[in-house]
Amino acid sequence: MAAKQHVVVVGSGIVGSSIAWHLTRDGAAVTVIAEDIGGVATPNSFAWINASWGNPEFYFRFRHRSIAEWKRLAQELPGLPLSWCGGICWDLPADQLEAFAVEHSLWGYGIERLDRAAIAAREPYLEQIPDTALLVAEEGAVEPVAAARLLLADAEARGAKFVNAAVDGFIRSGERIAGVVTSAGLVEADHVVLAAGAGSAPLAATVGVTLPLEAPPGLIVHSRPFERRLNGLVMATDLHMRQTADGRVIAGSDFGGTDPGLDQHATAARLFAKVTESMTDGERLTMDFFTVGYRPTPKDGFPIIGDCGQDGLYVVVTHSGVTLAPLIGLLASSEILAGNADPSLAAFRLSRFN
Repeated sequence: MAAKQHVVVVGSGIVGSSIAWHLTRDGAAVTVIAEDIGGVATPNSFAWINASWGNPEFYFRFRHRSIAEWKRLAQELPGLPLSWCGGICWDLPADQLEAFAVEHSLWGYGIERLDRAAIAAREPYLEQIPDTALLVAEEGAVEPVAAARLLLADAEARGAKFVNAAVDGFIRSGERIAGVVTSAGLVEADHVVLAAGAGSAPLAATVGVTLPLEAPPGLIVHSRPFERRLNGLVMATDLHMRQTADGRVIAGSDFGGTDPGLDQHATAARLFAKVTESMTDGERLTMDFFTVGYRPTPKDGFPIIGDCGQDGLYVVVTHSGVTLAPLIGLLASSEILAGNADPSLAAFRLSRFN
C-alpha cells in the first residue's frame, strides 16, 4: 500500500480549515499549522454566503457553485452552523438594482421583487422600509469561527494534526518546497498549502513568490445578544446587517465592514447608532464590541488558487473566503493529491498577473 501523502496546511481560517478537512477526507495525512484556530480574517467576517452583484458571469457561476457545495458539506458534516435565511437588498440605485435583478435572474439566481408590504412582513422590526427590494432566498450566512473549529475537529478525528505555532519560512529540497520552518521546529511534507490570508504574502516572498494583495480594513459592530429582530440578511443603503445564531446583531456600512478611520471607537459608535435607528425598538440594543478585520484581497478582486511557480507549494488567497471555502477545499484537495489541474480554476492562477 502506498504511503499517504503528507500535506501541511498553513492557516486555520475558514479556507484553510476546509482545505484541511477535504484533504483528510480524501486520504491525505494532514498537519495544520497556525497560531490559533479561526485565523485572522475569519473572526472579523460578516460571513455572508452569496453570489450577488458586482461580478462577471464566470465568477458569479463559481460563487453560485460554492453555495451548493456548502449544502453538500453540511450533509457530510452535520452541525455546521449555517443559516439559509435569505437576503433582502436595496443597496443600489433603482436602475442598478433592476439591472442586477434582470441579469442575475437570467444567470439562474433566484431573485424575487418585494413591495413595501412584503418587506415589512419579512422584516417587521425595520424602521425604514423602502418602496421595493430584492429577495434572494438561497443566500445565507455561517458562523465562521465555529465552522472552522468543527471542520478542524472532524479532520483531527480522522487523523489530522494541529500544531499551534508560527510559520517562519519553508524547507527546500533541491528545487522543491519540502516543508515549513515553525516556532515549534521543522515539519517536512510532500506538499505545503499556504492559506494564511494577508499573512501569505510575506511568507511567499521568502521563496521569491510575489502575491499582489491588498488588505483593506473593515470595521464591524456587534451588539450584545438580543431577542430575534432580523429574520435574514438585510442589505440596506450604507448598512448591511444580520443577526447571528447567538442573537448578536452585526453590521457594517457594507458586508466588507466600514473604514475604521483615525478614531475606531468613534466610527463604531456612529455605525451602531445607524443600527439602532434602523429598527423600531433599536434603542434597546447595546453595542458589545467591534472588530477590525483586514481582508486579503488580490488586486484584481479574484481569488489566487493553485501553483505559484514553486514546486510543492500551493497558494490560496481570496477575499470571498466564507462563500468559497467548501468549493476551494474540494477542488484544491483534488488538484494536490491527484496532480491534475482543474479547468474551473484556470482563471484564478497566480500566473495571470505576470
